[in-house]
Amino acid sequence: MWYQWLIQIFKITELRNKILFILGVFILFRLLANIPIPGIDAEALKNIFAQNQLLGLLNLLTGGAMDNFSIVMLGLGPYITAVIILQLLTMIFPALERMYKEEGEQGRQKFNQYGRILTVPFALLQGYGFLTFLSRQSGVMGGLGAFDYGITLAVITAGTVLLMWLGELISEKGIGNGVSLLIFAGIVASFPSNMQQIFVNIQDDPAQIRNVILFFVMSLVIIAGVIFISQARRNIPVSYAKRVRGNKMYGGVSTYLPLSINPAGVIPIIFALSLLSFPGMIASFLQNSSGFAGNLANSFQHVLSNTWIYGGLYFVLVAIFTFFYTAVTFDPKSVSSNLQKMGGFIPGVRPGTSTAHQLSYILNRILLIGALFLGIIAVMPFVVQGLTNIKTLQFLIGGTSLLIVVNVVLETIRQLRAQLKMREYETF
Repeated sequence: MWYQWLIQIFKITELRNKILFILGVFILFRLLANIPIPGIDAEALKNIFAQNQLLGLLNLLTGGAMDNFSIVMLGLGPYITAVIILQLLTMIFPALERMYKEEGEQGRQKFNQYGRILTVPFALLQGYGFLTFLSRQSGVMGGLGAFDYGITLAVITAGTVLLMWLGELISEKGIGNGVSLLIFAGIVASFPSNMQQIFVNIQDDPAQIRNVILFFVMSLVIIAGVIFISQARRNIPVSYAKRVRGNKMYGGVSTYLPLSINPAGVIPIIFALSLLSFPGMIASFLQNSSGFAGNLANSFQHVLSNTWIYGGLYFVLVAIFTFFYTAVTFDPKSVSSNLQKMGGFIPGVRPGTSTAHQLSYILNRILLIGALFLGIIAVMPFVVQGLTNIKTLQFLIGGTSLLIVVNVVLETIRQLRAQLKMREYETF
């Protein structure tokens, strides 16, 4: 039973401490997300977020910190954007790729340090864009002087750096990916208020019950789809040659190398949302400008306001990032080399380069299924909105939130089970 599994986890001191540490970081994050920066009309700000789909998705990534105008209002968006750009640059600059893939732990640490450094200018840029956008909305911000403007920008940039540090602490000392877990914490924290808003909407307009039923049906489909695609595996048969050491014989067994259909998990969703949000924010504060920049920003905003175009871009980016993130994190050459060192081989395939090519071929085929499936689930709310003409922001955000929550929960459960299995083998 699940409660027995939970009791078993809390009996292990190390696992219990990791879970308590993550919960402590969650509490700290929620406290920071509710510390507002002075000089803002909260009601006017919430009205703007309720009417703007792009800002609603941005608020999703920040865990509700943005519409509170809190000191961590930018969330982890700048950090995610910096990591995306650095990982894209590995495909352009061979030295950066060698650092990330071939220089081991030291190279990874240097690569991560570059990501931290790049986060600061992105936070300054996004913060400036958001503050400029708000200053042009009547009744939202009071008249800020240059000094107050600079202090506010410094505070929200420092808030992003603090969240980045907390996320890395979770990844280092806790269980799972710290960035995903912090976004998960923000989404879960907003569930009670979202449910309350749903009941209020039904009381004010009983016709909204159709939207609510549709949302819950879609939620069940998303949950079932995410669980199916996350648990699906392609088992590659692996045999081990017999080896004689002294008077004992080792090997001679057959096993499987499991390849997940979607090894990237929830990361492609977060990457796609971040990449869509960043140019949209830049366009938001340029749209009132005169000349070519203003016309370009208005055109871009008009394109993004179309549900079908936005959903199409979202689908393509989710699919691309599924392939991209897997290519960065899974190296067939390294897996092939490790198999060869342990005396393992795929039946009918020569060890070494041929095995690496075979793994790449199989991985690309199953990733195509995983990427398309994940993309379809991600854009399902947009498709339903386009077909039924339901103009409900919570409907779109709710589908994306559910997708992230289910993926994070599944990944965390998988890692907890791996930790328990590891300790069972150590005991044995």
